[in-house]
Amino acid sequence: MGRRSFAMALGLLACLPAFGQQRDLRDYGVAIGVLRPGAWNAITDVPGVEVGQKTLIRGDDVRTGVTAILPHAGNLFQLKVPAAVYVGNGFGKLAGSTQIEELGNLETPIVLTNTLSVPVAAAALIDHALGNPENRAVLSVNPVVGETNDGYLNDIRGRHVAEGDVLQAIASATSGKVAQGNVGAGTGTVAFGFKGGIGTSSRKLSGRLGGYTVGVLVQTNFGGALTVAGVPVGKLLHKYYLSGELNESPDGSCMIVVATDAPLDARSLKRLAKRAILGLARSGGIASNGSGDYVIAFSTYVANLVPYAAGQPVRQVAVLRDDAMSPLFMAAIEATEEAIINSLFHAGDMRGWQGHQVQALPVDHVLRLLQRRGYPLSHPAPAPTDAHPR
Repeated sequence: MGRRSFAMALGLLACLPAFGQQRDLRDYGVAIGVLRPGAWNAITDVPGVEVGQKTLIRGDDVRTGVTAILPHAGNLFQLKVPAAVYVGNGFGKLAGSTQIEELGNLETPIVLTNTLSVPVAAAALIDHALGNPENRAVLSVNPVVGETNDGYLNDIRGRHVAEGDVLQAIASATSGKVAQGNVGAGTGTVAFGFKGGIGTSSRKLSGRLGGYTVGVLVQTNFGGALTVAGVPVGKLLHKYYLSGELNESPDGSCMIVVATDAPLDARSLKRLAKRAILGLARSGGIASNGSGDYVIAFSTYVANLVPYAAGQPVRQVAVLRDDAMSPLFMAAIEATEEAIINSLFHAGDMRGWQGHQVQALPVDHVLRLLQRRGYPLSHPAPAPTDAHPR
């Protein structure tokens, strides 16, 4: 191998996820909260929900992508899902939110990408809806696109996401395990000064509480003082907002998608969405001035799906009583917190635009800090590296 080829290989390795960071925090024996996760510990534990992703890593400067969340595999325009949006801090460009606020439903997949690719993602969602033969008479579509700004690692001004990338993410959506870390819309994101990314988690309520599932997916790109399972990790690592090590702005954004199969209407879903912001706070996020922190919540409860064409003017729905909501609130808080931590645990070191580099969370060091605070580990911590000394 020539010197140039060797250098190119090293550069490629630098932009790929770090090996050894392929486990959730829970896989090491550290459980956040008290409720049990679903089988996949992912948003796809909610029946019918699918996730697809398209990762763009090209050359030295392109570090971005698309993550698509489908509430069900059918025609979403013809059979909409109840939905709500909650704004933690509104410095962002969430497309389609006002119609959700007004009508209380969602009629396209949710797409996450970078800030300057919102218009192309919206255009792709419109094409996706209009391209369905069942929608041949449709003249209006409300595309829903969330974003964070990945401009530190990605050449965001180049607007490298194409409509085809969005459509590929949608077409690739599946249930089951969800890739996390440096993938899809999380490819170029940064959180708490470490490499951020896509993260997910879920909670399954007992039969006594209805047996409902709450699943969360996050795109982490924000700052503050990282806390893991109650341990002030950012402080102990001397890397947090306003510290000597990390004085840069904590701005960035966090997109949070909450799914459930509980029978909720838009009002109840907004109440559920509000609790997800508490999960962000428990991870150490501060919803800074320049951060766009948004929650989109939807319910897949089949009897409450909203048909586009209806023969009757009155629609009957089943709605969980308010006094039965608290277990779902706890589930949303716990799953959001864990999803954020999982995004960091799965992310790897990344080199990108203009040679900028962001290191992954030093998982080995974090696990040892948790051990010292009394958390027994079911798996040994990864061996420390030179980049992250003990």
